[in-house]
Amino acid sequence: MAGLIRKSLDAPEETRPFEAGMGQVDLVNVTEGPVGRAVFQPGWQWSKHVKPIVDTETCQAPHLGYYVSGHMKVRMDDGQETEFGPGDFAVIPPGHDAWTVGNEPCVVVDWQGFADYAKR
Repeated sequence: MAGLIRKSLDAPEETRPFEAGMGQVDLVNVTEGPVGRAVFQPGWQWSKHVKPIVDTETCQAPHLGYYVSGHMKVRMDDGQETEFGPGDFAVIPPGHDAWTVGNEPCVVVDWQGFADYAKR
């Protein structure tokens, strides 16, 4: 059995910035995979600020995350959409666009979808 592990998203092992300074994802790695905290600035949209990095039509990362602050709207390729905000837990399958809503940054901690997110 493994011992205790302590890592901090305030001292990430990797940082991946989004286009145009619109935020970033900070990552720590554990045996089960990376855990990330992303900060999406007001005006951020996946199709404008991450799509140029990964070159897919929509986000293909599955997300399992917790919304710490701010708001984000997610639209699936099939047209279904919802808005997430502080205290929300989200399961978002591959095939979506997303954007911040309002004038404050949206902060999300994700346990599943950031392994290759915004990776050049």
